[in-house]
Amino acid sequence: MALNEALSDLKARLLALLEANDSQTLESLLPELRAADIGEILDDLAEEEDDTEAVLGLLKRLSIERRANVFGYLSTELQADLAEVMSDEALLAVLEEMSGDERADLFNLLGEDRRESLLRRMAHREREELKRLASYEEGTAGAVMTTDYVAIPSGMSVSQAMMRVRQTAPDAETVYQIYIVDSEGRLAGTLSLRQLMVARPGAQLDELMIKDVINARVDAPQEDVARLVARYDLLAVPVIDAEQRLVGIVTHDDAMDVAESEATEDIHKGMSIGQLENRVSRVPLWSLYRKRVIWLVLLVFGNLFSGAGIAAFEEIIAAEVALVFFLPLLIGSGGNAGAQAATLMVRGMATGDVGVRDWGKMLGRELLVAGSLGVTMALAVAPIGIVRGGEAVAMVVALSMVTIVLFGSLLGMCLPFVLDRFGWDPATASAPLVTTLIDASGVLIYFSIATAILSGL
Repeated sequence: MALNEALSDLKARLLALLEANDSQTLESLLPELRAADIGEILDDLAEEEDDTEAVLGLLKRLSIERRANVFGYLSTELQADLAEVMSDEALLAVLEEMSGDERADLFNLLGEDRRESLLRRMAHREREELKRLASYEEGTAGAVMTTDYVAIPSGMSVSQAMMRVRQTAPDAETVYQIYIVDSEGRLAGTLSLRQLMVARPGAQLDELMIKDVINARVDAPQEDVARLVARYDLLAVPVIDAEQRLVGIVTHDDAMDVAESEATEDIHKGMSIGQLENRVSRVPLWSLYRKRVIWLVLLVFGNLFSGAGIAAFEEIIAAEVALVFFLPLLIGSGGNAGAQAATLMVRGMATGDVGVRDWGKMLGRELLVAGSLGVTMALAVAPIGIVRGGEAVAMVVALSMVTIVLFGSLLGMCLPFVLDRFGWDPATASAPLVTTLIDASGVLIYFSIATAILSGL
């Protein structure tokens, strides 16, 4: 059965049990479900039934550890709604069981008064840790890291380290990678749990640990951390502050969430859509309209230049009506080639494969590729030009195809570099933007070539 079908069946079953007030079956069913599935079902339930109390009622049937786990899978909107109707005691119990990064995210959704109320009820150490995690700027390593990790002081033996691991493992998000810190809390090295288990009990950690540790600064962009995890196939990346002190780790699953979020954002920007606050199926209609309308209206006025270009060449169009037949073909081909080039560059820059320093190299490569593409497409369309308008029109169409495809590809390739040079997001070099620019330019190129060739005949 497909995942969506299975979730729909589970949701229908839960609703039926709720309506029948079958507490016994609910109590036996909920523990068998995965936290991620429960979270998605509750999100759907809240959206379709608009009943936060029913969602809260289901959550209360879970143990507090399970409830906190499920809470982390809920949408931010539902988390905020639930937090609003929960008592301070109930919300504090959930916060205390959540991982550090998820706890900080939920805390930042609350109003100032609610935050202060909760902080007053926390122990001093937990309060200071939460305030520190919640203070990191959104989009940085600090905002996605967790403080639930295993750290061991340097100078210990393997047997002493194993005892420390047993003590701290229950509260750690991952125990497979162990970090060694010096007396000042600075990151000194790392080793895996496997290395620790197979080592001699009397061996010293300082002799076993890897000292050249891949790490990230707490203020580093979150996408850079996700890139480190992917590049070196890491379970987690240690995060350090300006004094090299270990302050947290970014786990593999959090890095995957970051990568997905960044890719989604780039795709939306690539189609001139602003960043959405939630999944597209749950974004309010007004928000969808607002995110899409600005660029579309601007591009409407950009397309007016295409119309102005056509109006400027009325005489040549009237003399050779066959030229109009090829206009959409040529403009579309240039736009497609430009969108392809822009997409390749934006993605290359996002993954770190391409940088501003590579502009000259990429320009030379694109000249060769785009020129070859243009010639191939010109040869494909030239016979149609002969049939529709004769050899002269075919020559105009072929030359225009090569020129427009070459121009469109170079524009699509260069625009992300230009935007990046001025500090703007290269993803803004979107397919609609590139296509609009090539539409106007392609009209001028096409009819200028037509005028130059056909006027002399």
